[in-house]
Amino acid sequence: MYTAAANMNDIEVTKEQLSWTAGLLNVHEQPVLGFWLLYAAVVMMCIVVFNLGFARKLPVLKNVIVYAALFVGALPLTIFAIGMAVVESLIAAAIVLGIYKIRLNRHKKEQESQESAT
Repeated sequence: MYTAAANMNDIEVTKEQLSWTAGLLNVHEQPVLGFWLLYAAVVMMCIVVFNLGFARKLPVLKNVIVYAALFVGALPLTIFAIGMAVVESLIAAAIVLGIYKIRLNRHKKEQESQESAT
């Protein structure tokens, strides 16, 4: 059970209440460092999923805006990631999108080789 605390270090969270990634990053032992490490993991995985899932290249200014929104939007995701499997879900999404990209590239190469053969 969470209680109001004057300091973030005073919050007691058991390891069973944490997601696998949050437990791995020692959020229960060092909450501030663990939170920022978890934030870095969320941002990194969001960037990977965005790059795998977005079909076309964006101009530089639009890319800056997207990444700025990603950094801001990762904060609430990090809060959710303490108790829920957010990073793990992003890893699963990255795997699925990676497999899709590989299959799409193979399909395009097969089509190009068939068109050049005819």
